[in-house]
Amino acid sequence: MCRNIKRLYNYDPPVSEAQIREAALQYVRKISGFNKPSQQNEVAFNQAVDNIAFETINLLSGLKTTAPKRNIDVDLKNHQQRQKKRFAPDIR
Repeated sequence: MCRNIKRLYNYDPPVSEAQIREAALQYVRKISGFNKPSQQNEVAFNQAVDNIAFETINLLSGLKTTAPKRNIDVDLKNHQQRQKKRFAPDIR
């Protein structure tokens, strides 16, 4: 649905609450269609972000895996390399 929401689980060091909140904000922006809500919708918008961030923290703390921990810096570097390749000009 939203390519900008990144994986948050199974990282060493674990993702921060700020990163979880950023993902929740991206999600609410995507489904609401608002980048910044009007004053009339601001309370509902911010409450949705808070609720989703809270539930995401609950989800991540409850998940179990035997997979090795991932490194967020390595994943970011790999993502950037894929983006470079994907959006590189086609020179023939």
